[in-house]
Amino acid sequence: MRLCKFFFVGCLSLVSLASHAETLNGLYQVLEPVSSQSPQERDQATQRAVQTLVIRLTGDAKAADGPGLAAIRKDPQQIISQYGYDAGPPESLQVDFDPVSTDRALRDAGLSIWGSNRPSILGWWLNDSTDGSSLVGDGQAVAQSLRRAAQHRGLPLRLPLGDLDEQVVATAPNLESADATPLRAASERYGADALLAVHARQEGNQWQAKWRLWLGDKSEQGTAQGADTAAVADAVLLAVSQKLAPRFAVKPGVSTEQLLEVQGMNLERYAALGHLLEPFGGQPQRVDGDRIVYRVNGSAEQLRTQLSLAKLQEVPAGEAPVQQPVADGSQPAAAPEPQAQLRFRW
Repeated sequence: MRLCKFFFVGCLSLVSLASHAETLNGLYQVLEPVSSQSPQERDQATQRAVQTLVIRLTGDAKAADGPGLAAIRKDPQQIISQYGYDAGPPESLQVDFDPVSTDRALRDAGLSIWGSNRPSILGWWLNDSTDGSSLVGDGQAVAQSLRRAAQHRGLPLRLPLGDLDEQVVATAPNLESADATPLRAASERYGADALLAVHARQEGNQWQAKWRLWLGDKSEQGTAQGADTAAVADAVLLAVSQKLAPRFAVKPGVSTEQLLEVQGMNLERYAALGHLLEPFGGQPQRVDGDRIVYRVNGSAEQLRTQLSLAKLQEVPAGEAPVQQPVADGSQPAAAPEPQAQLRFRW
């Protein structure tokens, strides 16, 4: 099959493969709370917005203060397309950053960039306060503060319904346990990529939280604190973002160029795969039947993590690669094609 024909037909398909990873909308829009609309308050909030965006895109809390972004700190307007005020609550300065200018500034500073295609997270969040213990369900008012925190930190957060069966499972011991088996069973119907378990407790005028995150076969954990539920939610999701970003963010000039082969392709999967490989500069090289080879820039571990979002399985290294047809005697043998370093299949 000719490569150009495959691309042309693939572009006609408007149906994308159902994978759990989400394209995060509003990645380059930041809301920062303000107490007034004075010029001084606006300038301070703009600086905070730059800091928030850089962490959101790199996962590095120190990146915004580095020498590579000194010019941006001095004149943030060079990467801002517009700003205004959002009534809230809380009232906030809304800053819309230009994606092209922002990414260019980060690359010029030698920083890694985490694209908009991010793992969906199902959050099991239990609040213990003076009013009692409650699981935060999707329809509850307190869920809005979790959603705001997730948007602020650039994470696609989902919340469970919080029905009676889920309340029985989402107990403090289960949320703090290293064994995610009970939560995994209750999470199957939501089809998320990652599980986040948080047990937050009100202690005097502060909130303390213990959290655990599972993505694939890896887990992370930590603690956070804040003055109220909104603040502790922001602290938890900031920490989660910083743990996830290194698995996906691609650093310019450092990543390894390599060939990636994916087997079992069809039109729907072609659209989904191209989207998944955008952060790695994926360029199709050749197509043979249901097999496609991309040239990509990224570490093997980052590619494995990204492709796991679409449930692709890596082909074992010892398994024989797909062979090209042998030319008959009337035609000269073609030069052998370079073999892919990484091979996956649907």
